[in-house]
Amino acid sequence: MGKVISIDQEKCTGCRVCEMVCSIKHAGVVNPLRSRIKIDKSEWEGIYVPVTCRQCKSPVCQSVCPVDAIYRDKNSDSVVIDYSRCINCRMCVDACPFGGMSIDPVAEKTIKCDLCGGDPQCVRFCETKAIQYVDEADVKSESDKISLSG
Repeated sequence: MGKVISIDQEKCTGCRVCEMVCSIKHAGVVNPLRSRIKIDKSEWEGIYVPVTCRQCKSPVCQSVCPVDAIYRDKNSDSVVIDYSRCINCRMCVDACPFGGMSIDPVAEKTIKCDLCGGDPQCVRFCETKAIQYVDEADVKSESDKISLSG
């Protein structure tokens, strides 16, 4: 068993710091549209849900990629995109049942969480601990597991 991102939506305050640090890490700017994690908000109900790639054990995004640009990195155990192969067809974005992939509007390329190579910055900066990087065995319930089979 490896490490997984565990999300406790009840702890999320919707501060969006995770989006900011992700965009800084990957794009060098503070721009939530360039982040690999998104906060889905329901302001009326006061519900905030961090959404990111679930690092599925059998990723649909990988299976639909016509050029085999999506693979599992052996070091971080994350599902990553090989941009030297990616043709930007966006089939993976449409295929992801969890909304874990998006398009960077500036770079005009598909983006997804790569677990920051095993040191997820969203986890590091989440003050309420709504996002955690834990051993898979320590996750309370199946619904809390983000990096599991989807």
